[in-house]
Amino acid sequence: MAVKIRLRRMGAKKAPFYRVIVADSRAPRNGKFIEEIGTYDPLTNPSTINIDAEAAKKWLGNGAQPTDTVKALLKKSNIID
Repeated sequence: MAVKIRLRRMGAKKAPFYRVIVADSRAPRNGKFIEEIGTYDPLTNPSTINIDAEAAKKWLGNGAQPTDTVKALLKKSNIID
């Protein structure tokens, strides 16, 4: 089972709000997931990023692969180098 750390889109039309989740790579974007580890709100100025650092490091240590967007968010939050 390949595990990914990725974004799940929430919110209304033209007003996105994202949850950072850990999910099986075969699951649909807004489908079943394993754990929610944070949120991302791109509409605030500056963007709001809330990610549980311990949970993210645990999943990265267990071999979960972040998507490009989530990797950028983790770098911005100083969770990874």
